Amino acid sequence: MPPINTNWPLLASIESPQDVRKLNQQQLKELAHQLRDFLLDTVSTTGGHLSAGLGTIELTIALHHVFNTPYDRITWDVGHQTYPHKILTGRREKMSTLRQKGGIAGFPKRSESEYDTFGAGHSSTSIASALGMSIAAKQKNENRHCVAVIGDGAMTAGMAFEALNHAGDCDANLLVILNDNDMSISPNVGALSNHLTRLLSGDLFSTLREGGKKVLENIPPALELARRTEEHVKGMVTPGTLFEELGFHYFGPVDGHDLDTLVPVLQNINQQTGPRLLHIKTVKGKGYSRAEDAPIKYHGVSAFDLNTGKSHVSASATKPPPSYTEIFGQWLCDMAEQDERLIAITPAMREGSGLVEFSKRFPKRYFDVGIAEQHAVTLAAGMACEDMKPVVAIYSTFLQRGYDQLIHDVAIQNLPVVFAIDRAGIVGADGPTHTGAYDITFLRCIPNMVVMTPADEAECRGLLTTAFLHDGPSAVRYPRGSATGLTLSDKLEALPFGQAVQKRQGKKVALLVFGSLLTTAMEVAEEIDASVYSMRFVKPLDTKTIQQAIAQHDLLVTIEDNAIAGGAGSSVSEHINAQHLNTNLLQIGFPDEFINHGQPDELHSDWALDKPGMLKTIRARIKELLI
Repeated sequence: MPPINTNWPLLASIESPQDVRKLNQQQLKELAHQLRDFLLDTVSTTGGHLSAGLGTIELTIALHHVFNTPYDRITWDVGHQTYPHKILTGRREKMSTLRQKGGIAGFPKRSESEYDTFGAGHSSTSIASALGMSIAAKQKNENRHCVAVIGDGAMTAGMAFEALNHAGDCDANLLVILNDNDMSISPNVGALSNHLTRLLSGDLFSTLREGGKKVLENIPPALELARRTEEHVKGMVTPGTLFEELGFHYFGPVDGHDLDTLVPVLQNINQQTGPRLLHIKTVKGKGYSRAEDAPIKYHGVSAFDLNTGKSHVSASATKPPPSYTEIFGQWLCDMAEQDERLIAITPAMREGSGLVEFSKRFPKRYFDVGIAEQHAVTLAAGMACEDMKPVVAIYSTFLQRGYDQLIHDVAIQNLPVVFAIDRAGIVGADGPTHTGAYDITFLRCIPNMVVMTPADEAECRGLLTTAFLHDGPSAVRYPRGSATGLTLSDKLEALPFGQAVQKRQGKKVALLVFGSLLTTAMEVAEEIDASVYSMRFVKPLDTKTIQQAIAQHDLLVTIEDNAIAGGAGSSVSEHINAQHLNTNLLQIGFPDEFINHGQPDELHSDWALDKPGMLKTIRARIKELLI
C-alpha cells in the first residue's frame, strides 16, 4: 500500500471526526475523493465488503462533519457500509488488518471504538437501537442527537417498521437516514427534488408550519385541513407519505453523493427535533465502475486487482470440489424436476444460498421475501398447510431470527417444512455475528424437529432427500466452503432414517462425528487407531449405534462444529445418563465463548478443532483414564 501521506495527504491529516468538522465544503469534496481511493486500495488488498462502503463515502463524511460524534450517536444498519466510518474514526492505519485474526472487525464493534455506538452484523437493528439511545438521553436530560442509517433492503424487515411505529408514537428525537441504493422506493433524484428538500428542511418552512399550527390549534377542523393539505402537497413531489403517517417529518429524496446538498440539509435537520427521516439516493459501488456495474459481485470480495477486477486467489490446476451451497442448489433443481410441489424460499440470500439456477428455471416456484426471516418461516408453514413442500434456504445465523415462528408456526403444527441451513459452524472473517455455532442446540430441543448433519456431499444430497420426504419439520445443516470431492450420483435417494454409518473400525476409542469434521476425525483416528462413525442424525439419535460403540470401546468422543453446550454431544450424554450406561465421554466442539473473526483454519486451530488440537485433547483424556 502506498504511503498515505503521499497519495492521500488530506486523509492523512484526519485523526478523528473533529478534524472533519474543521474542513470547508471544497475540502470535504477532496476528502471524499481521497477516502474513496484509499478504500479501494485497502479492500482490494485485504478483501471485505466493498460496494456498500463506496456508496456511503459522502454520507459518512457529512454525518461526522455535521454531528458532534461520538457524543451524538450514529448507528449503522448491518455494518457492511462502515469502512469509511472506521477510517475517519482513528482506525485508518489498522485497515490493513481488516477481518483478519487479531485485526479490526468488518462490522461496527463497541469494544473496538467509542464511535461504534452499537454492534451490528444482522440487518434492521439501527432504528430500534438509535431510538433506545434517544429515549435514554431524554431520561438522563442529555441533549444529544441520535441518528440511524438504514438501507432500503433492510427496510423490508418488520423490525424496522416496528421501530418506526414506536418512534412516531413517542415523539422521539430521532433522525433516520434511509439510504436508498436500489431504486426500490423512490423516483429519480434531480435538481428539483434537491431544492425542495432544502426548502422543506429549512427554517422558513419549519417556522411557517409550526406557526400555522399555533394559529389553527383552536380551530381543529382547520388544523386538520392544513395538515392534510401539507401532506398532499408534499406527496405530489415526495414519496414520504407513508413515513409522515408514522409520525415522521420526511425530507427527500436527495442525491447522497452531492455534498453541496447533503451537508446543508443535515445542518437544517439538525436544528429540528422529533422523529425525522431523510431519504437519500446513492449508488452502490460509487466511484469504481466495475462495482457500479456489478454491485452484488463486489458486495463481498477477496483480494483483487483494481485494474482488472480479477481475484488474487491463484487458480488451481484442477477444478476445486463444488461447495456445499452448490450441492444444495443442484439438489434443489433435481428435486423440483421430480416434485412440482417443491417451493423454494429465501430471505434475500439468492446468491449466497445457491438459488440462482433455481430462480431461473422455476421462477414461479421461487420466493425471495426480502430481509424478513420471520415471514419466510411462517410463509413456508402456510404453504405446507396446503400440501406444498416448501424448502427454506437460510444461513444458520439468520435462522435465529425466525426461532419463534420455527417453534410456534412449524413445529407445533408438525408441518413438513425443510430448512436447508447453510454456513453452519465457522464462517471466518465475518466473525461472531455470522458464525453458525448454535443451530444444533436450538433445534434439537424442539419437539417434532428432525436435525441432520451430513459429513460430505453424498450425505448432504441424501439427507436433503430424506428431509424432503419426511412428513414433518426437518433441518439439514452444512458448512460454508468446498465439499470433499466425492463423485455424486444423479439419483435422489433417501438415507436410512435415524441411522449412523461406521467409517472405520478401531480399538479403544470411538469418534462419533456430527457433520463436516469427519475428514479431520478420520485423520485423527489413523493416529490413535480409533473407530469412526458418521452419526448423520442429531435427532433422532441413533442410540443403537451408540450402545454398540460403548460396548466395544473404553472412550466415546463426540465431535461437532457447534457449541458444546446443548449440542450433539449433549444429546449423547443425555442418552447415556437416561439409560444408566457406564462409559467415558469426551465432547469436542465450540466452548462457551463467541467465535471471533479470522480465517477458518486459524479458528479451528484456536478451538482445537483441527487435527493437532483434537489429538492433543483426546490423548490427554486417554492419559487420564490410563487406557
